[in-house]
Amino acid sequence: MDIKSLYLDELVIEMNKLDQPAFRAKQIYKWIHKKLVGSYDDMTNLPKQLRNILNEHYPLTVLKAADSLVSEKDGTVKYLFRLNDDRVIESVLMKYHHGNSVCISSQVGCRMGCTFCASTIGGKERDLTASEMLDQIYRIQTISGERVSNVVVMGTGEPLDNYNNLVRFIRILSDSGGLNISARNITVSTCGIPDKIRVLADEELPITLALSLHAPNNEIRKKLMPIARQYELSVVMEAVKYYYERTGRRLTFEYCLTEGINDEEEHAKELSQLLKGYNCHVNLIPVNPIKERTFIKSNSNKIQKFKNILEKYRINVTIRREMGSDINAACGQLRKSHLDQSSK
Repeated sequence: MDIKSLYLDELVIEMNKLDQPAFRAKQIYKWIHKKLVGSYDDMTNLPKQLRNILNEHYPLTVLKAADSLVSEKDGTVKYLFRLNDDRVIESVLMKYHHGNSVCISSQVGCRMGCTFCASTIGGKERDLTASEMLDQIYRIQTISGERVSNVVVMGTGEPLDNYNNLVRFIRILSDSGGLNISARNITVSTCGIPDKIRVLADEELPITLALSLHAPNNEIRKKLMPIARQYELSVVMEAVKYYYERTGRRLTFEYCLTEGINDEEEHAKELSQLLKGYNCHVNLIPVNPIKERTFIKSNSNKIQKFKNILEKYRINVTIRREMGSDINAACGQLRKSHLDQSSK
């Protein structure tokens, strides 16, 4: 029984099975999700007999920090966490003037195969449980001693490929009995799975949806993202439109600029037409070069020109600030480096 993945009402049922009063569930829930303790022995207001039962039958998911890198440029911290099955995942703490943001992984590896991303090298090993997603934030907040105010599910993995655990994670993270991080401060990034986007819209969670777009048309997108061979861009765009109509939440489109592939003036104009009429924000991302790929980052002049064209067509756009560039903070890079070293 993965106790950290349980909703409070489910925890009440478990305590009832143990002939424990309902208030014990509230105590345990608070210890786990608000006080972020890593052991039942720290739950000092629980009877010792109950703590013994919990230790024996309800293993507590607690990630172990295997490595960390700190950026000298901006204070970004990249963590490598070890799971109970000895697999490793990575998370990133980014410090902004408006608060601390954590980027978490949703899977061990990824099966989406985006050609510019280190996360997908080696494929997907398994989904993360809701507790493993939560504990990335809990451990970072505990280690850093600083409050996390924003969470982006944008690390290794495709969140909508791990749908049930993702929704459970969001509901617990935003619950007033836990860290109580506003759902409006949670962003979920997807490469575009239309049916799951629609189901997520119907959950009526006021989170931000970020679509990894990366191309102004389906032909270029197919070269960069294998998922585009399965779902036409028009179908994906209809799904995100539905998401906006159901939630009222402004859409975010992620666009990774790659030299000579999707960064020309005609691409910017075509993208402007594609997004016409959408209440959206475009995040332009200079591609992170990785040794396993041949992609080259667009030069700063071309990036600025691309931005200017979008703005000319009245599209809200920013160039993403590069955080942790000196520590290879892009998705999958630290984990890949660790796995390479371990295999030697």
